[in-house]
Amino acid sequence: MTQFVLVRHGETEWHAENRYAGISDIALTERGLEQAQQLAAWARTAGLVAVWTSTLTRAQLTATACAEAIGVPLNVDERLRELDFGHAEGMTRAEMHERFPEALRAFRADPVADHLPGGEDPTAAVRRFTGCLYDLVDRHPDDRVLVVAHTTAIRLALCELIGVPLRDYRRIFPSVRNCALTEIRLSREAAALLEFNTPIERINAVQETT
Repeated sequence: MTQFVLVRHGETEWHAENRYAGISDIALTERGLEQAQQLAAWARTAGLVAVWTSTLTRAQLTATACAEAIGVPLNVDERLRELDFGHAEGMTRAEMHERFPEALRAFRADPVADHLPGGEDPTAAVRRFTGCLYDLVDRHPDDRVLVVAHTTAIRLALCELIGVPLRDYRRIFPSVRNCALTEIRLSREAAALLEFNTPIERINAVQETT
């Protein structure tokens, strides 16, 4: 089985206002760049053989620090990108409530059947994301691989892989911290969730004291 460490990119300029970034190419903040360096410090001794990331700049900047730290090329796959949130791109929850309140209420009730207006169907998104992971299983059997991606894509993929209904992704996995570690073991036949959403700061603090 392949061991994947799934990581959300570092903090972006829209993080403080909790704006939906989706496929918008938003830059990292200074704190986001620091988080990328913290992730790279962990990566140096994590036994990784490869680093993969999405096409979005915020993920690539985060992943580049790790690839450079362990001396491997950075691999980019568009299937690892975040969902397109359609009309909600760049908006806060309050702005969505003002612009399309009925659609937002439906989204809260079932974010898959009633995904955000004009946005990507989460069932299609999870097929592309997990399809990429399964291809990496074939490419990196029995290896440990870092995948830097995005919060909604990661949560949907986890639900799909461990057999949780996709509509529950926001309830079961309410958030993913920037640069936190989520680890899964995956083959074509089985999946296991080993760790979820562990802050990189906590990991590095433990390493420094041992």
